[in-house]
Amino acid sequence: VQLQASGGGVVQAGGSLRLSCAASMAFSGMDMAWYRQAPGKLRELVASITNTGDTVYAASAKGRITISRDNAKNTVDLQMDSLKPEDTAVYYCVAQETYWGQGTLVTVSS
Repeated sequence: VQLQASGGGVVQAGGSLRLSCAASMAFSGMDMAWYRQAPGKLRELVASITNTGDTVYAASAKGRITISRDNAKNTVDLQMDSLKPEDTAVYYCVAQETYWGQGTLVTVSS
């Protein structure tokens, strides 16, 4: 499975970004997730969504970030609102906790 993430960029604190991840094959049976890695920190889970649509969010993401999937388009999105400088990181799309995309950089300026 190849995963192509897009949508990263520079945004001011309080702003929004929508990340999108496109899979190279049908992924309706796969669990998907977004991870992130901030400079000098370990990678951490942001949000995940199972093949049946159940979601899990990191405590830091709850109420601000929403993960969704479109199995017809083989995409999984991450809508991020009320962004904070501490959300600055490289965001990775992951399938089945095994296949990782190349990452997309999100920078939130204060």
